[in-house]
Amino acid sequence: MDIAYGMKVLLQVVDSGSFARAAETLDLSNAAVTRQVSALEAHIGARLLNRTTRRLSLTEAGVEYCIRARAILEQIAEAESNAAAGTARPTGTLKVSAPLSFGVLRLADVLPLFRTRYPQLKLDIDLSDRVVDLANEGFDVALRIATALESRLIARRIAPIAMVLCAAPEYLRRHGTPKEPTELSSHEVLSYRYLWSGDDWTFTDESGRKITVRVRPEVHATNGDLLRRLAVAGGGIILQPAFIVEEDLRHGRLIRLLENLQAPAFNLYAVYLSHQHLPARVRAFIDFLLEHFGPRSSGNSSDNGEPPGQLRPATTVASRARRPLNTPRR
Repeated sequence: MDIAYGMKVLLQVVDSGSFARAAETLDLSNAAVTRQVSALEAHIGARLLNRTTRRLSLTEAGVEYCIRARAILEQIAEAESNAAAGTARPTGTLKVSAPLSFGVLRLADVLPLFRTRYPQLKLDIDLSDRVVDLANEGFDVALRIATALESRLIARRIAPIAMVLCAAPEYLRRHGTPKEPTELSSHEVLSYRYLWSGDDWTFTDESGRKITVRVRPEVHATNGDLLRRLAVAGGGIILQPAFIVEEDLRHGRLIRLLENLQAPAFNLYAVYLSHQHLPARVRAFIDFLLEHFGPRSSGNSSDNGEPPGQLRPATTVASRARRPLNTPRR
């Protein structure tokens, strides 16, 4: 049988909610639609639809199959469109997941140029600190700030993300400035709930020795920018990505603490499901991110080679096991 055509018929049945409406849309008979779906199920060896006299519903296997089928048909359509146009220009809809603060503070600045460069490409962007399921939620690519990622995912490292320990001058005036990391346990701390290490904060001293301290947060939150604003108001000490706090550091609203210690290293990754048959839209987006945030992008140099909030880098990595910065638990 023609598998691609069978996928198209199945998806039309699912979208229409009935065999009859699908048949009308496809200009086929009810029997022809039924035969296509049955043949597809026979070919796969699994039931995809629950059929009753009142309604249709997808089986568990059917849900997974339809997600994959939509992606496959979209790739076929994109390939045909590109071939017809004689170009590899990306088309279709690019569905992206990105952390909220990064999306607002960094991604939003470069998206206008991306849209100008690829006017035929539509964008569907979800800004959230939750970790999405790329396959089940239909995302093409997810941006994640992490130490390392799940092994089943393909990840392209886009840029290092520096972490900064800081507090407002007013807070330090009232509570004193910590001189050693162990003192953090007695300070008011504002903590990101999804930090992979939880409330155990680890630092590395100049000799390479790691020091871990258990903090006792006054506030937990799932968004770094909210914690930044609380810190600026004198609410406590925060450990946040440099791109979130760099403006406040520059203008003196926040002060760096324990500068002789190095906070855990994170990276910005572009995560996707497979490197085989990577859609042109995904490849174009990743290349664009590397162009603007990677090693050759402008503004990626300083006296010490690692400015606050710097976003540079670029290697394909084999993902491992630690949780992303924007994952429960962070």
